[in-house]
This record gives sequence, C-alpha cells and structure tokens, in this order.
Amino acid sequence: MSSVPRAPLILALAGLLPFLWSVATHFNGALYDWSLANLGSRFVAPYLQLSYGTVILGFMSGVLWGFATKAGGAKAATAYLLSVLPALWAFFMVGGGPVAAATNLVFGFLGLLLLDAFFQLWGLTPRWWLALRVPLTAAVVACLSVEAFL
Repeated sequence: MSSVPRAPLILALAGLLPFLWSVATHFNGALYDWSLANLGSRFVAPYLQLSYGTVILGFMSGVLWGFATKAGGAKAATAYLLSVLPALWAFFMVGGGPVAAATNLVFGFLGLLLLDAFFQLWGLTPRWWLALRVPLTAAVVACLSVEAFL
C-alpha cells in the first residue's frame, strides 16, 4: 500500500484535534471550566465532538461524491447513491441526547469506513486512502466512545 502524502496526513491529523480536545475536556475538569469560560459551550465535551462529528460525516459524503465522479455507468449511480449515506445518517440519526448521538456517530463512522473500502475496491480513491482512513476512523471512534460508553 502506498504511503500517505504529507499534506493529506497533516490535514487529517489537524481534523482530529476537535475530537481530542473534546475528550480532554471530558476527563479534565479544569480544562472543561477554562474552555467553557473562554471558548464557550460549543467547545467542550460532549457538544464539540457531537457537532463536529456530524459536520465531518457530511463532509465525508462530499469526499465520496468526488470519488464517485471517477466511476461510469451503473457503478457511478451506485457510488453516488452510497456517497450521500453518511450525510443522511448524520441528519437522521444524530440526536436524542449525547449518548445516543455519540453511539450513532460511532456507527456512522464505521459505516463510512466500509464505504471507503468499497470505493477503494472500485478503484475510485487514491491508493493510499485506506492507509489514512483506518487509523483516523479508529481515533474518531475511540473519542466518540468516551461519550457513548463511559
């Protein structure tokens, strides 16, 4: 498998920061209080990772849509249809309180990884795509699991 180019890797790691910050504010009361006072309630657990996770699932639908443009015929129709599933999942399934929302986001990101694998199998992604997506998904799921299961 090809190594991940530097720019996508740096951007992907930067994209993890809100999830990691949310976990830090979950476990550290002083950091939670500081963030609440200086940044606002949107920037502390669970609100940060739930809103950010919803945005990222929608964003990743757009990424998959872009990959679908490389397909033709029936595969293109299938790829376009599949590409909107993460955004629809986020829209319909994220709600009902922080535990339910985090749990549904966990399943949304796991489903997204499955879609990533299909798109890679169909030759629609860069060769390095899953090498990036697997560890990122593991980190996101671990962060969301703090709200869902702890």
